[in-house]
Amino acid sequence: QVQLVESGGGSVQAGGSLRLSCAASVYSGSTIRMGWFRQAPGKEREGVAAITSGGGRTVYVDSVKGRFTIFQDNAKNTVYLQMNTLKPEDTAMYYCAADWGLGGSLSPSAYKYWGQGTQVTVSS
Repeated sequence: QVQLVESGGGSVQAGGSLRLSCAASVYSGSTIRMGWFRQAPGKEREGVAAITSGGGRTVYVDSVKGRFTIFQDNAKNTVYLQMNTLKPEDTAMYYCAADWGLGGSLSPSAYKYWGQGTQVTVSS
């Protein structure tokens, strides 16, 4: 069982930045892949960014490329999502996800463990 604790959401004006954090309850060096997803009201959950175990490879949905960066601190078992140049359409509940294995994926079905979510609101 993996527990995920997210933090860092909030409200910001368009063009601003936020950093989300997700701490995983695993031993340092565990083979675990992680990702960030978001879900706006009335919409399906969408994969935003994912990172492979060890951080060697990342993948992003097209709408955030060049604005968002996913990275991890293996010593702290924590993955981050740095979000810059935020837009109103980025407004959503953001979820951290994790599962055992190497490859990163933007598909929700690739993850077994989910955090409680943190709200991001971007005003115009």
